Amino acid sequence: MNTKHTLSIAALVAVTFLPAAAMAEPVGITPEIDKVTVKHNGENVDIMRNQDNEATVNPAFAKTSRPCPPFCIQPASLAPGVETIGEVELIDYAKRMSDGDDTIILVDSRTPDWVSRGTIPGAVNIPWTQLNPAQGATPFDIAAIMNERFGVTESEGLFNFDGAKTAVMFCNGMWCGQSPNNIMNLLRFGYPAHKIKWYRGGMQDWEILGLTTAK
Repeated sequence: MNTKHTLSIAALVAVTFLPAAAMAEPVGITPEIDKVTVKHNGENVDIMRNQDNEATVNPAFAKTSRPCPPFCIQPASLAPGVETIGEVELIDYAKRMSDGDDTIILVDSRTPDWVSRGTIPGAVNIPWTQLNPAQGATPFDIAAIMNERFGVTESEGLFNFDGAKTAVMFCNGMWCGQSPNNIMNLLRFGYPAHKIKWYRGGMQDWEILGLTTAK
């Protein structure tokens, strides 16, 4: 057999087996859930995982060694009564909220420059600076946000948290202090700890798992 013929057979074998090697196995959220549809800015968005089995993490979240402080590793339990949750629990809250449960709010605590790169579908942006007196937020500003966004009422200078929403908070990840900052400030103003849920993994874990983001 001549050399040209041998090369042609080798090339044909490579092409024949290429599709099988390139076929992606399905990537679900759980064994029972492939995707969850939620509302984001009035539009339906499917939360699902990247179906490309060769996909790698978004470079913005590939960095491992941001300086500490301020980017120090957060504890697993942030404050007494505040529940730390994972992706499946967050998606459930997002779905319930999207289906009309107005007792839930999903909050991206990051600054707008980060949020513009992509957020969890269904989230609203309440930057950590807006609830932080040290960053210039006045008690009146904070009271207005708690009333307008979190369902807290006020009478004669006292907050009433009976109708306060379940606040599901996140930021950039387990090294990010922005959602912890929002949570601690809410607690200082009397927000009930059991109505706060913290997604500690944040955008880094969300991106590592290949889950959908929205602008």
